[in-house]
Amino acid sequence: MLSVASQIRPVVGERIRSWGTMTDRSVVVYLLCSVINQVSCLMESRRKSTITCDMEGVIDTFNPGAVQMFGYSAEETIGKLRVSIFSPGEVVLQNLKTWLDTAVRDGEWVGETNFIRKNGELFGARIRISPTFRNGVQIGYCGVTEELEAPIVVPIRTTTKLLRWLVITRAPFLTAALTPVVIGVVWAAYVANVDVNALYATLAGLGVLLLHLASNVMNDYYDVKSGTDAANTAYFVQYSGGSRAVEMRLIDLAGTKRVGLALMGMALAIGLYLTWAVGLGVLWLGLSGLAIGYFYTAPPLRLVARRGLGELSIGLAFGPLITLGMAYVCTGEYLLEAFLVGIPAGLLTANILLINQVPDAAGDAVTGKNHLVVTFGARVAVGIYGVILAAALGSMAWLAYELQRPLLYGVVGVGTIYGLWTWNWMRTHINERTLVKANINTIYLQIVVTVLMAIAMAF
Repeated sequence: MLSVASQIRPVVGERIRSWGTMTDRSVVVYLLCSVINQVSCLMESRRKSTITCDMEGVIDTFNPGAVQMFGYSAEETIGKLRVSIFSPGEVVLQNLKTWLDTAVRDGEWVGETNFIRKNGELFGARIRISPTFRNGVQIGYCGVTEELEAPIVVPIRTTTKLLRWLVITRAPFLTAALTPVVIGVVWAAYVANVDVNALYATLAGLGVLLLHLASNVMNDYYDVKSGTDAANTAYFVQYSGGSRAVEMRLIDLAGTKRVGLALMGMALAIGLYLTWAVGLGVLWLGLSGLAIGYFYTAPPLRLVARRGLGELSIGLAFGPLITLGMAYVCTGEYLLEAFLVGIPAGLLTANILLINQVPDAAGDAVTGKNHLVVTFGARVAVGIYGVILAAALGSMAWLAYELQRPLLYGVVGVGTIYGLWTWNWMRTHINERTLVKANINTIYLQIVVTVLMAIAMAF
């Protein structure tokens, strides 16, 4: 970047060449005014940050004013960071979507907010956001920012503060644990014909959900600590790459660990009570689930780096282990059939994990997170996804026969149609950002098929 002096020097020289037509006093005044104006214009341009990003917020351009204002170099940001890194996390959660929607609808959004420099300093700013286009198609956004004299007050709604905790814990993914909980209880009540203790079943389900949240938070903790999150810049927001709660400053790394341990403690308290009320099997099953969830990313096991062992473990934990545990709470016995009814749910959840690894693979490989996609590549992962889907639906068809529940065949049909459509989208968009549609529908596929399975088992 050129120095101020080097940019002003030509202006001074030009003014000196015009001295011959002026009095000495006029020359001095004229020269000083010109230089002051040039300095003012230069400093004004430096105070303005101009950043452009793509539709996902990944930075495309980062001008010298942005370098000066935010403290990052262009090399650190372009193609690597997302614009949300510059804002307080709660401001992003509460306001960003509204700002962008307004910019698209009205041509621009102008307002005042707070930003954060690389060194952590908070400052107030006025920003103008406008959509950017290429060949008539929107390709991203442009933000032009001017710094204010001091930070401003940005009111944060109570709903946003609650949303913050949903992000930190990744609570929207709880359906992966909730549906096998329901399947386990339905099996006990309608297949094994057991009188289910509603209190014990509810507490067991709550314990499972708490363990899931604890695993989510601890996985984020170790992904940040290992550098995996920093290396992964191609994630799909909300669907892969973890919660990004630490990156968004919603919580610090130490706080993440405390929350994870607190959630584990609550789950353990429920487990100890149910162990006392039902039997020692509750404790062993609960500890098994906790170990899988915790060591998925935690050393020394770090199951996710074991070339397929992580996916297998998650399939076990989010299917058969949960249904077996719920049935044990309801019956006080280990029953093989209760284990088997969880297989379809576990396999469908394994596919959620698998497809979410695709956009993360390059960054994960850097830190030794050698899951199936890193090991075999995205193209092979398409085939693995298909095999897992076939196994999930095939096991459900077998259960329909064994349990004498013909409605399950209908669920297999729904899963086949929906699953093949999702698989085909994955196959044809595997190397594109539009793959995210298959990521989303893989989540919905797990929910739809497992909920229908629970309903079909009840009749």
